[in-house]
Order: sequence, then C-alpha cells, then structure tokens
Amino acid sequence: MEENTVFDRTEIDAPELSPSLYNAAIGAVLCWGFGVNWWMVKNISPASIAGVDIRLFLLGYFASCFFGIYLFNKSPNPLVSFIGYNLVVVPFGFIINVVVGRYNPSLVLEAVRVTAMVTLGMMGMGMLFPEFFKRIHFALTMSLLIMIVVELVQLYVFHAQSGVTDWIVAAIFCGYVGYDWGRANNIPKTLDNAVDSAAALYMDIINLFLRILRILGRKK
Repeated sequence: MEENTVFDRTEIDAPELSPSLYNAAIGAVLCWGFGVNWWMVKNISPASIAGVDIRLFLLGYFASCFFGIYLFNKSPNPLVSFIGYNLVVVPFGFIINVVVGRYNPSLVLEAVRVTAMVTLGMMGMGMLFPEFFKRIHFALTMSLLIMIVVELVQLYVFHAQSGVTDWIVAAIFCGYVGYDWGRANNIPKTLDNAVDSAAALYMDIINLFLRILRILGRKK
C-alpha cells in the first residue's frame, strides 16, 4: 500500500540510487530551483509584480504552492514531483524578487553566503543527530505557527515589526533544515524521493535566506 507522504515511505517501488548519486540528485534539484529564482530576479521587474492586484497575487501564490506541495508529496513519479516542485519555486521566486529588490546587491550576496554556510552546517547536524531533530519536529511546527500569529498581530494590530521575531523564525528554519535533511537520508534513496526531499529543503532554505536578509538589512 502506498504511504501518504514521501517521508512516510519505507518500501522501494523504484530503482534505488547510491548514496552519492542520491545526494547529487538532491543538490541538482535544489540548484535548479535557485537558478530559476536567480533568473526571475534578473529578468522580472519588482514593479511589475507589485502592480498585480494583491488579492489575485495571493490567490495564485497559495494555489500554486499548495498544489505543488500536494503533487510532490503524493506522487511516486519523479517527473510529476518535479513539476510540483516548480509550482512552488516560481511563486516563491516572485516573493524573493520583491524582497531582494529593496536591498543592496552586496547585502543580498552576503545573505546568500551566510545562508549557504548555515545550511551546510545544519545538514551536517541533521546527519549526525537525526533522532534529535525528529524529537523536536513538533516543537518546531508549533513554534512556527505561534510566530506566524505573532507577526500577523504585530503587523495588522500594532503596525510594527520586531527584529527579534526574525531571529526566532531563522532559528526555527535552521531546525527544519536539519530535520528535513535527516529525514531525506532515512528513506529509500530513489530519484522521486530525491526530488521530494529537495523540494522540502528548498522551502526551508528560502525562508531561512529571507530572514537572514532581513536581519542583515537591519544591521546595515
């Protein structure tokens, strides 16, 4: 019987890759997503995105993301999962485009470097201590939900933003990187699972990058 999501899968229903090829596939899928986002930042004007009606933009953003997440979580076909991945990458790219347009390019590159170093460090931690990250997963999820509510209250009730929340959310996504990398290496090493794992890691890393960029922007 097929399991509900990629990280619940324990049976091998496709050829299994070697560990090095599996990790290379995850890296390649991640690089594809980051490359698409880089192209969007270089070739799409933030003003053209800002000119879209916010209600239509949010509707399209959430519809694309949720459908993409559904596809790569549920499908055992790597091509279908890759399509779902791109349905997440593109709307995220629009958000990235608008955000990075507010900052100096040198600061954006600094945020990229910091994000890369933190991500690699957390991946190493995820491989060394997968059980620890598994234990804190519920706490990470609840903490993220609480922070979403806190930030919405701050924004729409108090009309203010706090730098402290950026640090907390960044720490939460650091935990998610370790958790998702640990999970990725404890499921059958198939091509579809590599795509699905990369999709989960992509969302962690992009959210971490956006928070690090805001933290560095405040310091500057």
